[in-house]
Amino acid sequence: MTNDNAAPSGPTGPAASIGPAGPAASTAPDASAAPDDGGQHIDQTAAEAGGDSAWVPAPWEPPVAGTELEHLLGALDRQRATFRWKADGLDRTALNVTIGASALTLGGLLKHLAMVEDEKVTVWLTGEPLGEPWTSLGGPPEGADADGWIFGSAAADSPEQLYELYDGAVRRARAKLAAAAADGGLDQPISLSFGSDGHLSLRRMLFDLLEEYGRHTGHADLLREAIDGRVGEDPPSDWRPPGLREGDEAS
Repeated sequence: MTNDNAAPSGPTGPAASIGPAGPAASTAPDASAAPDDGGQHIDQTAAEAGGDSAWVPAPWEPPVAGTELEHLLGALDRQRATFRWKADGLDRTALNVTIGASALTLGGLLKHLAMVEDEKVTVWLTGEPLGEPWTSLGGPPEGADADGWIFGSAAADSPEQLYELYDGAVRRARAKLAAAAADGGLDQPISLSFGSDGHLSLRRMLFDLLEEYGRHTGHADLLREAIDGRVGEDPPSDWRPPGLREGDEAS
């Protein structure tokens, strides 16, 4: 299990560092950072036809008034989409950019959150080991060295490897979380226990995962703005997470 409070040891490969003045190559904002529409848009076709404009939610938008489970999973998917958009479409150099004294990189965050997604639905949820693809990747090691391995090894990974690793982990976690919630609900105990305090509930685990994304999506905000000026709270309404499964739009 990783210790998310531990500072990563820093990339082992070359990394570009951006100081207070920002990127030297360009100060122009990313073209995809059009005015933030909150992942929503107005149906212009209806408006132009003289009808009432209609709010069309993006596929990651949480429900307006759903169940507790729907809101938790909806908020989690919104954070996933925002994080993935912040990290999207970058080359190896950009994924290894750091800011100031921090060793955090978007590449490191992609690998870290991929591990967290898999860890939550194996080690935490069922007590199973992480398994593949982590066994083939040779890590992470047990204990305090886990974060150092994750952030350090990410510097040597290609963008394709990092995106595939993260997207695959999200797909696996979504499927396992949906199955677990359907089987026992949010009150069910999971495998992980905190000593005499007993086993965590599925609800507590989902809040922990949501908190993890809240923290690291904020880190990704700063890193991506420093790289190419991309800003915004949510992806544009016409952006879709890579690997969006058929049927997700209507779910």
